[in-house]
Amino acid sequence: MKKIIAFCSLLTLGSTAGAQAPAFVSDSFDRYVQQGLKDWDIPGLAVVIVKDGRVVLQKGYGVRNIETRQPVDAQTLFMIASNTKLFTGTALALLEQRGKLRIDDPVSKYFPDYRLYDPISAQLVTFRDLLAHRIGTKTFQGDFTFWNSKLSREEVIRRMRLLKPSGQFRQDYGYCNSCFLTAGEVVPRVTGRSWEDFVRDSIVLPAGMKQTLMLSTGIDKQPNVSAPYTSSFTGTLQRVPYDNWNNLAPAASMVSNVEDLAQWLRLQLDSGRVNGKQVLPFAVLQKTRDVNIMTGSRRSGAFPTHFRGYGLGLFATDYNGRQVYWHTGGAGGMVSNVCFVPEERLGIAILTNNDNQNFFEALRYQVLDAYLGVPWVNRSQQFLPSFRRDMDGQLKEIAGWRARVKGVVPPLPIAEYTGTYQNPLYGNIRITNEGSGLQIRFLNHDDLRASLTYMDNDEWLMEYNNIEFGIFAIKFDAIKGKVKSVTTRQNEYAEQDPYVFIKK
Repeated sequence: MKKIIAFCSLLTLGSTAGAQAPAFVSDSFDRYVQQGLKDWDIPGLAVVIVKDGRVVLQKGYGVRNIETRQPVDAQTLFMIASNTKLFTGTALALLEQRGKLRIDDPVSKYFPDYRLYDPISAQLVTFRDLLAHRIGTKTFQGDFTFWNSKLSREEVIRRMRLLKPSGQFRQDYGYCNSCFLTAGEVVPRVTGRSWEDFVRDSIVLPAGMKQTLMLSTGIDKQPNVSAPYTSSFTGTLQRVPYDNWNNLAPAASMVSNVEDLAQWLRLQLDSGRVNGKQVLPFAVLQKTRDVNIMTGSRRSGAFPTHFRGYGLGLFATDYNGRQVYWHTGGAGGMVSNVCFVPEERLGIAILTNNDNQNFFEALRYQVLDAYLGVPWVNRSQQFLPSFRRDMDGQLKEIAGWRARVKGVVPPLPIAEYTGTYQNPLYGNIRITNEGSGLQIRFLNHDDLRASLTYMDNDEWLMEYNNIEFGIFAIKFDAIKGKVKSVTTRQNEYAEQDPYVFIKK
């Protein structure tokens, strides 16, 4: 999962210092975005470009709700998901600057019971390791268990000891949301204040981000908030529930808009100052930008880039000779990007409300290309064919599964498939007979279920009630007429590996 057109507002706060905006921004931007929304089936988008301390463009396109047709504007709130991570990295760098902790302190100094799967790694792991995604686990490992679940922050941290790494500690990069939760939870240990209160009062409000929410609680009650949509697994836009990331808050819970993110970009581009006031020491920003692990070192064929790495909640790369920092954010029904180029005093933020698209990235590259002198390539059209091929392949696969549902009776009595099953990391699921098939209830999630309809050849069609989690073909493992386990799958956006649940 990652993945009409109403013009709302354009705010120009004067020309950029010493240079006009590139032709793409001044002449072609509206047409490009409107075509992109159509091509990628995106209801709405908000964007801001900051250059030389000024907001060059701040605008909403399309609608925030396809039923009410309410337009997106610069104040429309979106979940910014993993763009939260830089605020957490900044918070720990600030606390280090204040002498409250050290980024290289062992986690066990503050959490004596903290464990990882490997006991040696557990002794050595530092906050830098957590914030740089370098504990050796796979990208998104454990997230299906943790994301939108009833598990507390403390329980998520405790279950990290069950994440068996596939890579090497401090050598292999694997994007880890529970790592950021753990790092963020040191804030109350050293300040006596919750992560959300400290970040809001020490960073967000001083930066002038007055509309930003620290937690997702009550997002649906906000008067100007985008609804979340996806076209994954169906090919047509579907409204999906708002995510609740509160138990992983330091990794992904914040909600913001481009008006506030303009302030965040101005702070990043002016050495920690906003409107001439020093909000954060520049040394704190530098700490978040220092690369702690390489994520790539080969030249890209499509982009003028060679090296990629990760700091403290922030990606870094070279791009046509400049140093670029950015992060994406993916929530159910929303994807975003926040990007800045200090050498050019250029910042970009893009918020969207369909998670199954890459236009939000195409638009960022298009702006970077325009300002950094890269020859014109229509990035949206460059990305679109492979996206459509992948989408067509997914839909054909699902259609093939559906064609195999012909009322065939499964090989074992239905009662043999029902019961309680357990996975060491997730916990329990319960499978019941619903007459027309089976239903899985995921007991660590309030409302998450999946229907199972028998196809043939011992395979069942698994369909989640929240389409974000997907549609798959799965199997039960049986020996001598007795079901031993079931292997479930979920959208790779939630977690890449399947889960094996053992029947109790």
